[in-house]
Amino acid sequence: MPRKPQADSSSSQTVKAILGVRDLVFSGSFTPGERLSEINVSARLGLSRTPVRAALARLEQEGILEVIPSGGYAVRTFTQADVIDAIELRGVLEGTAARLAAERGIAPAKLAALNALMIRMDEIVGGSPEDFDFQAYMDGNAEFHDLLKSLAGSDIIRREIERVERLPFSGPSAFLDIQTGIPQFRASLVIGQMHHRSIVNAIEMREGTRAEALAREHARLARQNLDFVMVNRKLFARVPGLALVSG
Repeated sequence: MPRKPQADSSSSQTVKAILGVRDLVFSGSFTPGERLSEINVSARLGLSRTPVRAALARLEQEGILEVIPSGGYAVRTFTQADVIDAIELRGVLEGTAARLAAERGIAPAKLAALNALMIRMDEIVGGSPEDFDFQAYMDGNAEFHDLLKSLAGSDIIRREIERVERLPFSGPSAFLDIQTGIPQFRASLVIGQMHHRSIVNAIEMREGTRAEALAREHARLARQNLDFVMVNRKLFARVPGLALVSG
């Protein structure tokens, strides 16, 4: 028992290091291909080298860093095809979660939570453009996807979705920030909410194939937003991680 506080502290420092290194990489503090020095990163984060070393190894496993022949880790460079593949993979995994949720059924309390969320998001999307609460939409979107990955009751599926979401541009909210102040994206938000409600309906009706197809189609909205960003590079800074993407 006396050793537990020390173990908890070590784990906390490692988590802090993982989050800190990820933020540095995604913010563009390091350029693609740049070698990460344990000493430099430790100094920037105010942490010892042990948790930083563990964080670098973890981010290499996630695919954000890569091992270099001379030793250590460097920031990985992604191609546009890599981004597309990451988005597609999230769609496959979320589609599987939706299908299994429909086939296995979900608890009434979870279904009630989903339907209550849909009502709130309908009100957000259905309001006037001048009063549109963008932060409330982002929060609702994040809540929907958090619920979706747990509905199948599978820790394996939930963990795999969370793993692919750690890539800097594959998460369900990755491209939402660029939509603020860009009128043509309002239609994308409306379509996204239609997808949300249709997915919930398919799960409720126990229509697994339909739920899976809808979830995969929903993920492809991010692909459309990616295409827009890639030809409007002034928006790059508003999408965490896209500074790592080559043309």
